[in-house]
Amino acid sequence: MQFPGNGTQRAFNDDPSVLYISLHRYEEGIFYPCGPFGSLESCGEGPGLGYSLNVPWPCPGMGDADYLHAFQRVIMPIAMEFAPELVIISAGFDAAEGDELGQCLVTPAGYAHMTHMLSGLAGGKVVVALEGGYNLDSISNSALAVTRVLLGQAPDELPPMVASAEATETVWLVAKQQSRFWKSVDAAACEPREEVDKISFSIPEILKAHRQYYLYTTHEMMQIPLMNEALESRFSGQVMSTPDLLENNTIVLFVHEFGNLRMELESSARCDVHLHNSYLIDLSKEMVEWVTKEGYALVDMNLFPKPVEKQNVTRNRQNIDESAKDVLTYIWDNLIQLSDASRVIVLGHGPGCRAVTELLTRRAVGMMKKVKVFIQVVGLQDSPHTPGNSEDLRTWCKQNSVIMSPATHPMHLGKDKPGVLKKHSRVFPIDEPHSVQLIQRAMPVIRDYIKDKLGEANGQVAAAPVP
Repeated sequence: MQFPGNGTQRAFNDDPSVLYISLHRYEEGIFYPCGPFGSLESCGEGPGLGYSLNVPWPCPGMGDADYLHAFQRVIMPIAMEFAPELVIISAGFDAAEGDELGQCLVTPAGYAHMTHMLSGLAGGKVVVALEGGYNLDSISNSALAVTRVLLGQAPDELPPMVASAEATETVWLVAKQQSRFWKSVDAAACEPREEVDKISFSIPEILKAHRQYYLYTTHEMMQIPLMNEALESRFSGQVMSTPDLLENNTIVLFVHEFGNLRMELESSARCDVHLHNSYLIDLSKEMVEWVTKEGYALVDMNLFPKPVEKQNVTRNRQNIDESAKDVLTYIWDNLIQLSDASRVIVLGHGPGCRAVTELLTRRAVGMMKKVKVFIQVVGLQDSPHTPGNSEDLRTWCKQNSVIMSPATHPMHLGKDKPGVLKKHSRVFPIDEPHSVQLIQRAMPVIRDYIKDKLGEANGQVAAAPVP
């Protein structure tokens, strides 16, 4: 397997033992060296048909996002299917940022990431041969980044990025061409969404709309408006409450992320979904039904955020968590804190636990007065959270913070962080290893514990629940 060069392609054009791959500025054959050799239809000939792969960029200015998109969608799937014994990289840095002839924008970090991916082939047997490039600074910086990867260093982190419309269109056309020869190439998955963007809806959008409709028609729950432009853009329609929120003496704040999709495939080769045998598992449905049946007020918060514009895309999960904390703080300050409720139950499930714990840290004084129970339902991969570092808050947690987790969770086996069990009032092991079914299996324990704690708050004698 070898990268790139039209002379090299000619040398192996009919040889099925060599997979030739090239990404290059093409512009319909008018860019140097001109001609049709190097187009996406130029796939080899004779026994070598299908063993040449060209990604011909239609314009200058292609950068890291464009090259990595091509790598992820067509180059690496084909390379892994071919399973080479040796990878030879013709390291021409014509596409490097700063090269006035190539006029593309690939950074040293972009070259490093491509090299890193190729190094996973052929058991790491990779040869890099320095070739073209017309800017000494660009060549030296790019070659240094590639060499560092070859020496075992991780590539530098790249910023958030999205491939251009020209790149996604090109990669889709290449995928359609190469799918004739390679089973690993899924051309349908490469089709630019922009083709149908104006008439399409994402699956999360559809499911959130369904949930909003279900809570309104079944439980008369209403959408809480978020009088903050940033929060409204990310969580509109995802914070619902019962009509009695401001008057009810008891409020349940239920914070979770999303349900789970279960889909049956009609064809595993094409990933066609059998719609009638596919469904959404709504982990909160039973909880909502119980809370409303008991006559408590409910605030239901789905913290799965809407995507943001390209220039605001966050680099990691940390910024998503910040958005979740902000919307929770907004609801507490503007609704729950101002309500007549003297008894608040806070229930976090999965990723919602961290956001609720941060809320307790931010609003410790007010929440310690109103919150009678703080329940975290955590799966095998999560650890319980403890809010703040103040002595008052630690004492409050020991009296009011409850953990529901699988019986096989590391903390029950003594393998988790030391002292985790001592930081909470009770820890209930639930005989259910799967996160999706965990809250359903824990519901009897949750119901009994909440009723007992509310009874204690009213001066009644409470019986200990049985897990």
